[in-house]
Amino acid sequence: MPVRNELGHHQAQRIIDTVRIALDERQAGAAVAVVDPHGELIALLRTDGCPLASINNAIHKAFTAARERVESAVIGEKSRAEGFPMTNFGDLRYTAWGGGIPVINDGEVVGAVGVSGLPEHEDIELARLGAAVGAAE
Repeated sequence: MPVRNELGHHQAQRIIDTVRIALDERQAGAAVAVVDPHGELIALLRTDGCPLASINNAIHKAFTAARERVESAVIGEKSRAEGFPMTNFGDLRYTAWGGGIPVINDGEVVGAVGVSGLPEHEDIELARLGAAVGAAE
C-alpha cells in the first residue's frame, strides 16, 4: 500500500505563524492559505487590512501549486506563452497569479502555501518563506 506524506494542522499553523510574523513586521494585510497535496484547505489566516478578494485568491494560489506541483506563477507563465486558457484545467480554482508555492519534503509535494494581498513579488516571497518552514518539518 502506498504511503503518502502530507502537511498536518500543526505544520500548517507553523507556516501561518511564520508568514503572519513577516506580515506584522511589514504592517501589511494579506491572506495566507495552507492546503494539502490535493489542494484542499488546512488553514487560513486573514490579517487586518487584507483585501477581501485576497482570501479566495490565496486559497486558489495554494490549490494551483499543490495540484500542479509547481509555483502558481509558472502555470501562469506557461498558460500565457502557450495561449492555454486557465479554464482549460476544468476547475475555476486554478489561477495564473504568483504567490502559490508547493511544499516539498523528501522530493514529494506534501501541500502548498498561497499568499495574496500584496504586490505579486511580495506574495511570492512570503509564500516561499512559508513553504520553506513546511519543507523543514
